[in-house]
Amino acid sequence: MNLHEYQAKALFKRFGIPVPGGQLARSVDEVREKVSAMGGGKVVVKAQVHAGARGKAGGVKLVDNADAAAEVAGGLLGSNLRTIQTGPEGLPVHSVYLEEPSDIARELYLSMLVDRSRECIAIMVSPDGGMDIEAVAEETPERIRTIFIHPAAGLQGYHVRELGFFLGLEGEQIKEFGKVLKGLYGIFTDCDASLVEINPLIVTGDGHLMPLDGKLNIDDNALYRQPEIAEQRDETQEDEAEREASKHGLNYITLDGDIGCMVNGAGLAMATMDLVKLHGGQPANFLDVGGGTTKERVAEAFKLITSSGEVKAILVNIFGGIVRCDLIAEGIIAAVEEVGLQIPVVARLEGTNVERGRELLAQSGYNITPATDLTEAAKTAVRLAAS
Repeated sequence: MNLHEYQAKALFKRFGIPVPGGQLARSVDEVREKVSAMGGGKVVVKAQVHAGARGKAGGVKLVDNADAAAEVAGGLLGSNLRTIQTGPEGLPVHSVYLEEPSDIARELYLSMLVDRSRECIAIMVSPDGGMDIEAVAEETPERIRTIFIHPAAGLQGYHVRELGFFLGLEGEQIKEFGKVLKGLYGIFTDCDASLVEINPLIVTGDGHLMPLDGKLNIDDNALYRQPEIAEQRDETQEDEAEREASKHGLNYITLDGDIGCMVNGAGLAMATMDLVKLHGGQPANFLDVGGGTTKERVAEAFKLITSSGEVKAILVNIFGGIVRCDLIAEGIIAAVEEVGLQIPVVARLEGTNVERGRELLAQSGYNITPATDLTEAAKTAVRLAAS
């Protein structure tokens, strides 16, 4: 689950990280009122969406007074902000964050994320923070330093010094950097975060450290332990199909192809999508229905896949280990009947009672093509989608 910048900064403040003063506004009148309450002078107007690169897209602007802030906010509120991270459709802007301007001397980069291969928390820093951090990673990777924190040991003083010196900090700045790191580490561990990012972390004109932005992602599987954070979820920033899928325990990601995929198991789903691509097709989605596939789940999966008008064929690839293939076949037939599906379905089943399952599909009377081989199934789905 992603948080907005203003929500992330509220957590920063709670964990002892200093942040610039700011106010949230949801209407033009509220913008004018709150900027006046902040002194009526210069203010930074920031569109609140779950995406980075807002500045390049016109979503972050420095203005001189309340009227100018209201004018900028009026152009943002109710619009869709398109950045390099949102895709062409953009994300809706329902609120803006009004922040006091900061005197920027330097821009740094700081993030924490889970490194699953090492079973550690990775901390990444760069002295080249700001809007072009992606270019830094691609063109000058030596300007990025990564260290790994074992959760049993936690953050240590030498970690702070190593990263601080790499960033060119000194004296009291190292102490302030340690305070920021300690706060972020506390957020990461106490709030079940999977990603915390500050870009930029600035050094002000008088030499102090201050986060100008905040990106925070909470592990969905741990939200039951974070009820206060879970209440801050903004569903308007999420893909509608993906949001609906989560309600039914389905792992779904919208893609831009025309072949819908329904698979049980994330690894099998990736392999299925690779084969579709290999044989000239384009997957319309990633969909893992899980090991305990039921008729109800299959029906919901078909509804999700067909919610996109771009889908021209559906490829089902199910391994019936926990659930028998004949029961899966019955679920597919019932789902096709319930949804009123008109597009062709290619179904590859393997596992217990697979012969009976294929027989049921072949005799269903619906446009369902049973397949015995995954490569054959992928080729058939690509051919049917093209025709």
